[in-house]
Amino acid sequence: MLNPYNCDLHIHTCLSPCAELDMHPQTIVQKALEKKIDMIAVSDHNASANARFVMAAAAGKPLEVIPAMEITTSEEVHLLALFRRLLDLEQMQVIIDEHLFGENDEERFGLQAIVNELGEVEGFNNQLLIGATDLPIDDVIAEIHRLDGLAIAAHIDRESFSVLSQLGFIDDGWRLDALEISKRTGLKRGRTQYPQLQHYPFITSSDAHFVDDIGTSMTRIMMETPGFDELKMALSGQNGRLVVE
Repeated sequence: MLNPYNCDLHIHTCLSPCAELDMHPQTIVQKALEKKIDMIAVSDHNASANARFVMAAAAGKPLEVIPAMEITTSEEVHLLALFRRLLDLEQMQVIIDEHLFGENDEERFGLQAIVNELGEVEGFNNQLLIGATDLPIDDVIAEIHRLDGLAIAAHIDRESFSVLSQLGFIDDGWRLDALEISKRTGLKRGRTQYPQLQHYPFITSSDAHFVDDIGTSMTRIMMETPGFDELKMALSGQNGRLVVE
């Protein structure tokens, strides 16, 4: 039986340099449950170390956590990469680490904390996570798909770090699985604003960097149960699964 589920597929943790330190796994899971969210994706900037801890914090609770990452391409386009398994995300991380350069400036960009499900600091990531990789967008999408992941163009309506702001177009040959509309625009207005992109599924997410932002924008998705495979079917409109707009 299919039911609509609340999904926020773009949430940062304290590992992202621009997120507040209170965005640790326990707090994220607690706030998601308070907001009656059924499925989230943990998508830190060019990093993934906290994904496993958010998944551990959600274990046994009515919240599905998808391991993900927000990758910055060489064109400074932000792409969401969602994966079925943590192992797939970790393999993507190996690729990103080989193509991301520079060290973090903590005074300028903030701490990049790795925090476990108990709220304990495991360490800090010293890479320049706010920077861009040297991988072009088509290569990043190809690697995501090679690992059987979903490639979603992040916040396409934003004036910076979006595929439209940076490149001015979306190539159908990239085979993007969906386009994300930010909460300031919303799905309904997004459809009106981008009539040339009607053939793509749209989602909307909170892009939360602060605790109170979690769940401020969600996508209702018709699925049998919350999970990666159901999401993949919904984005391609298979077997009655779909994004509710």
